Amino acid sequence: MRKSLASRLPARRRFAAGAAVTLAASLLPLLNVTAAQAVTPAPACLPDPTAHLDSVPSPEAALGFPLGTGQQRVVTSDEIRSYLTVVDAASDRVVTGTMATSVLGQALPYAIVSNPKHVKPAELDAITESIKDLRDPRITSPAKAAGIAQRGPAIVWVTGNVHGGEKSGADAALKTLYELAAGLSCEVEKRNEELVTIIVPSQNPDGRDASRRQNEFGFDLNRDWFSRTQPETDAKLEMLREYPPQVYIDAHEMGGREYFFPPNADPIHHEISSEVVDWINRIGDANKAGFGYNGACTDTVTTECYFNYDTYDLFFMGYGDTVPATGFGAAGMTFEKGSSSAVQDRVQQQFNTQWATLGWAAANKREVLNSYYKIWQDALAEGAAGTLQPNEVVQPTNEVQFPVPDTNIKSYFLLPDRQLADVRALVERLRKMDVEVYELKEPVTVPTAKIFGGRTASNIVVPEGAYWIKMNQPQKHWIQATLGEDPYTPFPYFYDVSSWSNPLLMGINAIYTGDEVNPRANRVKENKGGTSSIVADGGSYNWKLDSAAAAKFTFELLGKDIPLLRDLNTGVVGMRSARLTPKLDKLAASYGVTLHPSKQPPAGTKLTRPDVGLFAGTGISTTSGSYGEARFVLGDQWDLDLTTVTTADINDNTARFRDRSTLLVPDGSNATGGLTAAGQANLRAWIAAGNTYIGLRNQGTRMARAAGLTSTTEVTKPAGYTMVGSHLRVDVDQTSPVALGRPAEDFEFNNGDSVLRPSTTGVNVLTYPSDDRFWHNGYTVGEDLLKGTVALVDEPTGAGHAVLFAFNPLFRAYNESGLHLVANALLAPAGTATAGLRRTDAVEPARAAAAAAPAPENLGGQWRPITIEVAAADQARAEAVIGKYTGDARASVANGSTFLVVPNPDGLQSDEHPYLGDLVRELRTSGIPVRSLIG
Repeated sequence: MRKSLASRLPARRRFAAGAAVTLAASLLPLLNVTAAQAVTPAPACLPDPTAHLDSVPSPEAALGFPLGTGQQRVVTSDEIRSYLTVVDAASDRVVTGTMATSVLGQALPYAIVSNPKHVKPAELDAITESIKDLRDPRITSPAKAAGIAQRGPAIVWVTGNVHGGEKSGADAALKTLYELAAGLSCEVEKRNEELVTIIVPSQNPDGRDASRRQNEFGFDLNRDWFSRTQPETDAKLEMLREYPPQVYIDAHEMGGREYFFPPNADPIHHEISSEVVDWINRIGDANKAGFGYNGACTDTVTTECYFNYDTYDLFFMGYGDTVPATGFGAAGMTFEKGSSSAVQDRVQQQFNTQWATLGWAAANKREVLNSYYKIWQDALAEGAAGTLQPNEVVQPTNEVQFPVPDTNIKSYFLLPDRQLADVRALVERLRKMDVEVYELKEPVTVPTAKIFGGRTASNIVVPEGAYWIKMNQPQKHWIQATLGEDPYTPFPYFYDVSSWSNPLLMGINAIYTGDEVNPRANRVKENKGGTSSIVADGGSYNWKLDSAAAAKFTFELLGKDIPLLRDLNTGVVGMRSARLTPKLDKLAASYGVTLHPSKQPPAGTKLTRPDVGLFAGTGISTTSGSYGEARFVLGDQWDLDLTTVTTADINDNTARFRDRSTLLVPDGSNATGGLTAAGQANLRAWIAAGNTYIGLRNQGTRMARAAGLTSTTEVTKPAGYTMVGSHLRVDVDQTSPVALGRPAEDFEFNNGDSVLRPSTTGVNVLTYPSDDRFWHNGYTVGEDLLKGTVALVDEPTGAGHAVLFAFNPLFRAYNESGLHLVANALLAPAGTATAGLRRTDAVEPARAAAAAAPAPENLGGQWRPITIEVAAADQARAEAVIGKYTGDARASVANGSTFLVVPNPDGLQSDEHPYLGDLVRELRTSGIPVRSLIG
């Protein structure tokens, strides 16, 4: 990772970086700077903070305009790349490079800035190796660690623009880069002596260019961190592994005019170390002290233009603050500036916090590095003892409501009995965060085991080939934060999900134990898969299509026109042995798919590559969440052909609709999809001809119901019912082809989804148990409402079927068990949808009654409603405050609380809602405690 923006890019995508280098080169003569000239050495530091090297151009000089010159003029992605290149050429304090490319092929540039000796390649490597030594006290003695803390610099990251429309953090990062690269003051010298600063101005250039929060696939890159499905996130995490931070800034924008920096709102994840929380809070104090620098806050009418302890929690392992904090031991921080302020104020205030944070880190570098070593010492000690860290709250007046239980965990085991390819995918995900994973070479007996899903067992024999993750290793915090069966939220305030346990998301069998075990095992060095032996051309290679990874491999082969057969009883897929090439064998290994050789030819039903229509309604954005997720999973990952199908296409029965074998309807807020009676009849006839309708969550199930395709109806959710991205056990009806390869019991991820009564005309594929097997984790209230209801229905009509998911199986592409169910639906042959149940496209009475049933009161057009809970006694005062923002809020009372539903028809997340943050802060300043916020 050195100098060139273009050299690390694939040849076919170098155009973006090349354009930036060309632009930068064109600027050099205008600045009297050449790429080949020797840079001017810096003189001794000066007391004047405005003194700079003349040879290093400021952003204003290089770009031709002052940063933040009006609402419409911010720096473009090309200009960001060009400025980094210019500064690299002009300053011996800077090296630049590119992490990777975005979805659309744009370079993701970075700059590393420090004093000249630190950025020389050999010295920079030595610094990063020293930081990595601090992360492993098993090989680094306390004396060596103390020497590193005394002599070496710390690493600080400054990043911006992870949400494409939130641009000021990137512009400010250019100013920060210039000050560090050219400043002659003693405070600059101190920062460069004590720190190596990594600057990534824009983490989402595609979104920046489109002024859109999400990346090109509609993914929120500030929710993608643990799963790293998107190229922008994956590349960033690989660079974080190379340059592990002690302080990490993630600069955002929000609604309003104020500025947020930590201390954070509760909850804070319990595995984030106390040292990190302490640093974050102290950096908050430093930001308070430095916030008035150079005229900040002049655009506000209040005397305090920043706030803390509000809105932004440090909980979910998908954020740009929690992952640096938990996975890298850094002071990970979200900074947010109100987007209603003028551009120049936004940029200036973002710079103020960046500069103050760097100043604090430089002043406290030795203490930080000493404490950094202690984080990993404590992790090892906790892992050896099997202890989990207690959770805590930091916000004044809050109390821990749900403490971490007194339980010991010394080991996790991922069992290889099914979904082996997804088990291996999880192993690779862990290894890519420097977790040590071992494969058992012989069985081991676990005296007392806890089985995911709330069960316990004695003397479980874990077989050879299982994967063992022991907690006695430096990454103990990350292991528990991502594998843990329950996140143990201390306080019910969320603006995202409350559970993300990877074994539950992936639906794989896993256990954990507090027993001391020491099995014979080898550390995993590479992914396993492929075939172990060769058979003659008359034989076959077979694999279990029981996982998302195996589905991806299968679709890739279908895309190469390789004939495949699937046994519709076992789910096993077979390919003629003559088709296996070294390249395909390597591909299987990369996905963790084991190919089983057989002397017999493949058997079963021929698989057909589906021709998918992706429903866009009356004009949905192709980068919206659910639609974008479908584009990414089906189009990018599974390489299927996707055709946009609109409401008009179905109503008019056009070839764009008729010629598809599958129609996938993503989540949305339109209960009918805009279909006319004729369009609904067209849809029914198309399914009856042997095609497949796949409906996701609210829009997908409601559109099917309105068209007379299902007898399911929705249950009205009572006041206070809450389901914040949690896991629940489901029973699986394996008679449906959609369930092929799934176990009899599974787990499903519910994020405030519709509650559906069972179908009387189809197969209820996933059903929530109504007996004592009902189980859930995460944060839920009133979850018993789900008992006996359904999460997935397979509704046959004629030779085809409608597959209706009450949840979103493609959610963020990290719900692997859901992805496998979608793959099954796509691959189910025509006529296999529970043969004999339906042989007509006429709407039978049960389905007609469902279509005519009134919508539950809790729908109200809300796609993702936001609910604020206050004490029932505070209802009148709360409604008065909310009335200043909207006249459409709805209130209900239950169990001593009032639940106020704030309009959110566009399905915005809480932190992007236009006034929610201001509303909640006004409630609190009015003396109205917010008991919970769910959005």
